Amino acid sequence: MVERFGWTERRRRLLDGLAEAIELLAEAGCRQLWLNGSFVTAKDEPGDFDACWESDGVDLDVLDPVLLDLSNQRAGQKTRFGGELFPNVVETVSGLSFAEFFQNERDSSRKGIVIIHLSKGDAS
Repeated sequence: MVERFGWTERRRRLLDGLAEAIELLAEAGCRQLWLNGSFVTAKDEPGDFDACWESDGVDLDVLDPVLLDLSNQRAGQKTRFGGELFPNVVETVSGLSFAEFFQNERDSSRKGIVIIHLSKGDAS
């Protein structure tokens, strides 16, 4: 991940935040995360990252509450991790799961996203 997406200082800081979020999700039993947004493009200085995570099998009692706090345009997540992380539920406007929604461009064309498989103790 660092080699592919961490070619600037800004990108490495975002990767550090993403790694922290991945560790917290993995500890709660999350098995998969989808990464999206300008972070997974060639943009040198992305503003943040966008991600969604598989909620099946996640122990919500173990999960850090900030990962469920979608209030105030996810301000708590942006401050702590540098990006936004949604559970992979249905996005209300489109009716699609976030993982599916992330694969659609605004002009209705399709785009790729990065899928990260998680395991406990592995945030790399």
